[in-house]
Amino acid sequence: MAAGVYLHIPFCKSRCSYCDFATDVWRDERSVDRYVTALIAEIGNSKSEILTSVDTIYFGGGTPSLLSSDQAASILNAVSSRFEVASGSEITMEMNPATVSPEKLRAFRELGVNRASFGVQTFDDRDLKLLARGHDANDARTTFRQLREAGFSNISFDLIAGLPGQTMQNWSRNLDEAITLSPEHISLYLLEIHESTPLAEQLRSGRRTAIDEELAAEMYELMLDRLAAAGYDQYEISNFSRPDLQSRHNSKYWTLDPVYGFGVSAHSFDGVQRYANERDTAKYVELVESGGSAEVTRESVDVASEFAFLGLRMESGIDLAEYEHRFASDLRNTYRAGVEEAINNGLLHIFDGKLMLTRKGKLFSNEVFAVFV
Repeated sequence: MAAGVYLHIPFCKSRCSYCDFATDVWRDERSVDRYVTALIAEIGNSKSEILTSVDTIYFGGGTPSLLSSDQAASILNAVSSRFEVASGSEITMEMNPATVSPEKLRAFRELGVNRASFGVQTFDDRDLKLLARGHDANDARTTFRQLREAGFSNISFDLIAGLPGQTMQNWSRNLDEAITLSPEHISLYLLEIHESTPLAEQLRSGRRTAIDEELAAEMYELMLDRLAAAGYDQYEISNFSRPDLQSRHNSKYWTLDPVYGFGVSAHSFDGVQRYANERDTAKYVELVESGGSAEVTRESVDVASEFAFLGLRMESGIDLAEYEHRFASDLRNTYRAGVEEAINNGLLHIFDGKLMLTRKGKLFSNEVFAVFV
């Protein structure tokens, strides 16, 4: 089984109002070089038992597209030196509009980056200002065109629904524009409010009004219909793609394949345990530079439980026979009361030996997942 490699690049031009990720504002080239050096050292010092074949590499962040092509090349070389990178591997880089030039995009493509995860979020300039994204809708259109011209034939859009003040008409226009541009993959996120963010304070003070859950659900259902009509397959609750162009890297998280993370706040899963790095960038760098481990937490995973609720995120659902073979347990008996209640309430159904969310179940997925946690 080939693993994935995740590489966290925390730097951004500015911090978005809703963001709760481990990020830092880009200050100067020297600090970025120091971080990249630490990241490469962590990869090189990784434990011998994780030396394995990998077939996906994912630059996440932050805004990895702020890296220079030389920095990206050095990181990829470090991964290739430590892992056996399979031919035809999916190599994804998260990119934000207006953070790249045509020359840089061509350089990334020549390095082997063959998939762009493109942080559009919305095509509405009012909402982009609300989110403090640092770009406008025209920047998104321009960067998308530049990606195509640079040879990227696998591009994913991120879109956010449920923004304060967002209407169905506004959301429909977002879908219109995304479908017209025709990326290979679209990821939908319903806005989550994290307490430590500026947006949370704006809502708390009354400067912004949160969208109601019923309207957010209607937005989600509209997206299901519109993307299906446009030829996109839903393969996970929040993810849609052209046929055979699912995110191979992100799918590893939902199928519990090993993923090894490097960089500040990066998480890893080796099939049995999940562990995470220091979340503060300065502390992470200091730990690596001193020759120590950046790991700060490690815990064993209830694999049977996670296999169940993560498997339900997938459109293919859980193969009940596979679950019983893998865990020597009948899933319907193990979680009998919760599963039967969800089936009776129209949230789950069984088809061709697989337990799946219904369309209604997708809207109440957290309640269903709680059965298995």
